[in-house]
This record gives sequence, structure tokens and C-alpha cells, in this order.
Amino acid sequence: MLEQGVAQRVRALEAFLNDVYDKMAVVTDGVIPRQLVTTSAHFHRQVHGFEPAGGVRVHISGIDVVRDAAGTFRVLEDNVRVPSGVSYVLENRRAMAKGLPEAFGQQLIRPVEEYPRRLLSALRKTAPSGVDDPTVVVLTPGVFNSAYFEHTLLAGLMGVELVEGRDLICRGNRVYMRTTAGEQRVDVIYKRIDDEFLDPLQFRADSMLGCPGLVNAARAGGVTIANAVGNGVADDKLVYSYVPDLIRYYLNEEPVIANVDTFRLEEKEAREEVLDRLDELVVKPVDGSGGKGLVIGPDASKDELAALRKRVIADPAAGSRSRSCSFPPCPRSAATNSAHGTWTCAPSRSTTATTSGSCPAA
Repeated sequence: MLEQGVAQRVRALEAFLNDVYDKMAVVTDGVIPRQLVTTSAHFHRQVHGFEPAGGVRVHISGIDVVRDAAGTFRVLEDNVRVPSGVSYVLENRRAMAKGLPEAFGQQLIRPVEEYPRRLLSALRKTAPSGVDDPTVVVLTPGVFNSAYFEHTLLAGLMGVELVEGRDLICRGNRVYMRTTAGEQRVDVIYKRIDDEFLDPLQFRADSMLGCPGLVNAARAGGVTIANAVGNGVADDKLVYSYVPDLIRYYLNEEPVIANVDTFRLEEKEAREEVLDRLDELVVKPVDGSGGKGLVIGPDASKDELAALRKRVIADPAAGSRSRSCSFPPCPRSAATNSAHGTWTCAPSRSTTATTSGSCPAA
């Protein structure tokens, strides 16, 4: 059920991304509000009308799954922008296999060591047409990034180069990397930096982390960027609340795995309930990631809760939250860090809410 449900969700998100960067039929048909999409910090008009190589935008996904007190699996969060955390899955499994070998001998546990090989295979298959032996690189922001360990681990296990923006050159809508033997063409870039820093010609002009011309090279079909630029709109915590509707709309199916109970704070009744129970909830910006802006109600001080209350009242169209419930430890899908939470709420744009629990990386 888990595999089927996660695959279903990714197919729906892929269809949603293709749609919102093209005709926006999902908006025209009234499934999701236009403002929700166009005001997202990660909706990039620079790639509107852009069709990625092979038509694939979500090359790697991290779908956070929790199990509620009744034992039912639920999706806590979708990560299709820059999924992170699989290195800890690999390293944790390696350490556990050494420390508790008997546990693996007595249980049917799915292996994870093939992940780097499968990742490389998936990336190579997305290379531009006409490239028989594609060169893949991992693009990292550098040693000061919190996930640099993962970048180096995956590059090493895949046997590909780990590069920074200063190592790349765009010329004639093709991308090259500087090597000791001269320039070498790059066909696939596994992007591990935020879109805003990827290309100073299209996004932040002050970015020193990306390479000028990358977006135009991808648009011209000279290079594949994985995951595709602009995917972050599907990670939005408010869009999350519409994913069951997106599954019905694009796939004509019922969701296999339900969302955590989610409330949109622009709705008066939902907002009033959230304000009454702030000390029981976890509040997070709808466009947040990595725990930024997170307020854990049960652990927050009175001053923090008071400040949060003011933000929610002042900007109710900006949070997502979910009911605080007790969850047993459970397995989770591969590409994200372990989660501990209850509800997610946000102070910008629209507010929603979700339930989550303690969930160690598998």
C-alpha cells in the first residue's frame, strides 16, 4: 500500500507541475485557487512553458509518511524541490547492520544500499536526446551547507563529480565543467541548491552559488537539471492540503494514503480553533522547509505563543497547522530527514494544518 500510495502521489504532483507551468487547467477548472499558486515563493515564472527533458520534473521525491495512533499511514509532507536526508538512511542502515546483525537475520528488511546506483541510473536516463554516455554531476552550495555531507556521500557512491557553481561554464546553451584536463561537457546536473541561487541571470543577481546561463541551457535542451526548476510550488504546505483533490483531478483515483488532518486558517472556524489550541500545535510557514520558522506549541514559551498569536491574527492567510496527536515510531520513505512534529502552521499567504509525529529515518 505504501509503495502504491507514494507512487500515486508523485504522479499527481508531476501532473500538477506540468499543468501550472503551462495551461493552468487546474486553476481554470476551480480545483485550486490561482492566488495560491501565483503567490508561492517557489512559483517561478522564468520557467513557464518550459518542458524538461523527457517530460520529467520530479526525478527524486521525498514523501514523509507517519502512522497515527490507530496504525493508519498518512502523508505528512511532500518534498519534490530539493529532497534531503537519504544519506542518513544509508549511514544509519550501515551502522545498524554492524551493531545489530541478528536483527537483519531474523527480519525481512528491504535493502537500501542500491539507492546510489538507482539514483545514478535515473539521472542518466534523463540526459538530453542524442547523448549516449551522459556526464552527471552533483551541484552543491559548498562546505558550509548543512547537507554537504550528503552531497559528498552521494557523489562518491555514484562515482560522479561534486561541483560548485564556480566549476561550471555555460556557453552556447551547453554546460561545461572545469577539470585539470580542460573543459568537459555536463549533461545532467543533480541540483542540491535552491532555485533562487541557481542562475544569477534569472533569479538572485547576487548569487555566487550558481552559474549564469543554466536556466537557458536547460530550456534549450542542452542540459537536464534534476529536480526541475520551479518544483517548490508543489512543496507548499497549503498546496499539500489540496493534493487529495489533485489526485482525483489528474488521475481520476481516490488517494491511497490520506493526508494528516489539515485546516486552512483563512477559514474563520479553523482559525479560531487553532488560536484556542496554539499550545498543542506545531506552526510552520507554508513555504518553509528544514524547520525554519517552526513553532512547537507544547515546547514554546508564553511569550513565543503570544507572538505567534499576533502573527496569525495579523496574517491569517499564512499558516498551516494540524491536530496534535500521538504517533508511534514508523518507517518513512527515503529522501528526507527524520521528522518530529504535530501540526504545521504558517505566517505568510494561506494557512493550513497537519498532524505528524515522531518518525525516525528508516
